[in-house]
Amino acid sequence: MSRSDWEIVIGLEVHAQLNTASKIFSAASTAFGAPPNVQASAVDIALPGVLPVLNRGAVERAIRLGLALDAHIAPKSVFARKNYFYPDLPKGYQISQFELPVVQGGTITIQVGEGDKGHEKTIRLTRAHLEEDAGKSLHEDFHGMSGIDLNRAGTPLLEIVSEPDMRSSAEAVAYARALHALVCWIDICDGNMQEGSFRCDANVSVRKKGETALGTRREIKNLNSFRFLQQAIDYEAGWQIDTLEDGGKIEQATVLFDPDTGETRMMRSKEDAHDYRYFPDPDLLPLLIEPEWIERVRATMPELPAAMKARFIRDFGLSAYDASTLTASREMADHFQQTVAIVGAAQAKLCANWIMGELAARLNKAGIELAAAPVSPVQLAGLLMRIADNTLSNAIARKVFDALWNGEGRSADEIIDAQGLRQLTDRGAIETLIDEVLAANPKSVEEFRAGKEKAFNALVGQVMKASRGKASPAQVNEILRHKLSNLPPNR
Repeated sequence: MSRSDWEIVIGLEVHAQLNTASKIFSAASTAFGAPPNVQASAVDIALPGVLPVLNRGAVERAIRLGLALDAHIAPKSVFARKNYFYPDLPKGYQISQFELPVVQGGTITIQVGEGDKGHEKTIRLTRAHLEEDAGKSLHEDFHGMSGIDLNRAGTPLLEIVSEPDMRSSAEAVAYARALHALVCWIDICDGNMQEGSFRCDANVSVRKKGETALGTRREIKNLNSFRFLQQAIDYEAGWQIDTLEDGGKIEQATVLFDPDTGETRMMRSKEDAHDYRYFPDPDLLPLLIEPEWIERVRATMPELPAAMKARFIRDFGLSAYDASTLTASREMADHFQQTVAIVGAAQAKLCANWIMGELAARLNKAGIELAAAPVSPVQLAGLLMRIADNTLSNAIARKVFDALWNGEGRSADEIIDAQGLRQLTDRGAIETLIDEVLAANPKSVEEFRAGKEKAFNALVGQVMKASRGKASPAQVNEILRHKLSNLPPNR
C-alpha cells in the first residue's frame, strides 16, 4: 500500500495573543522584552487574598473575532480553572474557558494554490475561548537548571480551535495564514510569531481513504512559523502512515517538532479534558455580553478580507487568486487601493501585477515589510500611468522602479525626463530603424522567410538594440511583421 492510499486529517489550535496594554486579569503590562519577572503582579502569581478582574478590552477583541468569523457570540460564557502542575504556572491552574466559550462556531475561507491549480475551501471553526497565558521556562541560559520568567503569565489569549477539516499541510498553512491575516486585519493581535504572539498546535491523524472514522491524533505543539508548520505536519503524517503500514499502533500523544532534524519527537502522552479536572472559577462571575455591546463593536469593524476580495473580483475583474493575494494583509490591500485610485480602475490588473510581482519581490529580497517600502502608492501610480500610456515599456519601467526604490525622492516623470527614458512611439522613426535592421541582417530575413520563427525574434532584438530599448515592443512587432510579409519574392 502506498502513501497515496491514505488521507491526512488536520485540525489546528491557534493561540493569538491579544494586543491589550494590560493582562487579562490584572493591570500588569504585556509589553514584550522586559527583564524577567518585572511584569508579574500579585494577581498573576496568585499571592494569597488577590482576586482577578476581567479586562474589558480582551472581551471586545474576542467579540471582534466572532463577528469576523460570522460566529455565535455567547451571551453568557464561563471561566474555569484548568488544573495542572508545571513550574511556569504559578497558580497551579490556568484560567480558561471550557464548556461555555465566548465564541462558538464560525467559518473562514482559504485559497490553496495558485491559478488553475488552486482552489478555495471553507474551514469550520469549533470555538474561540479567552484564557491567560502561562509563564516561560528558560532552559538554554542556565547550566543544569531552568529559569522561570513569569512576565508572560496572565497575558490574554484567544485560543482558536478549528474542526478537523484540513487534508494536507498546504491547506493547514493556508488556513493559518488566513487566520493570521484576519487577527492582524481586525487589530486584535500583532501577529509577531517570533515573539510568540501567534502560535499553532497541529492535531494530525491519518486514515485510509474512504474511511469516515477519525484516526488517533498526535498534537504537535508550539509551531511558530508557517514553514515549520508545513514541515512538521508532512513529517508527522508520513511517520504515522509508515508506523501503521509496518503493523504498529498510534498512541495519542503530544509531540514537539525539531527544526534542526525536521522530525517530531514525543514529549508526553496526550491528556484529555478530564485529566485537567476543570471546574468553574469561583472568583469570576459569568461573562455576560449584551446585544448592544456587540453592535457597538460591530460599528467599529473594518471591511473584512472576504468582502474586500469579492469587491476586487466584482469591481476590478481580478481573479480569485489575485484578489486573495492582495487581501492577504491590510497593508497590501490599502497599497493596492491607493494605487488604483490614482491610476484608474481600468488599470487594476496592471496595478495588481506590479504590487504582487516587482514590489513584493523587492520587499522579500530586502527583508522588510510593506509599511517600510521606499516606493509609496503615489510613486508607484506615477510609474504605472506611464506604462499605461505607452511612455514606458515594461523593461524600461523596471529601470525607473530601481531609481524609485533606491530612494532618489523623485517622481517617475522626473526620473524619465532626467534619464531620457521615454518610449519611442513615432511610427516613422520605428519604420526607419526596422528598414536599417532588415538591410543589415539579410540572413535572418531569409531564415524567417524559410519559416524559422526564431529569426523574427532575433530581428526584434536587433531593432530594440538599435533603439537602445526605447522603441515600443508592440509597435516593433506589428510593423516588423508587416514589412516582412510584404517583402518582394526572392529571385
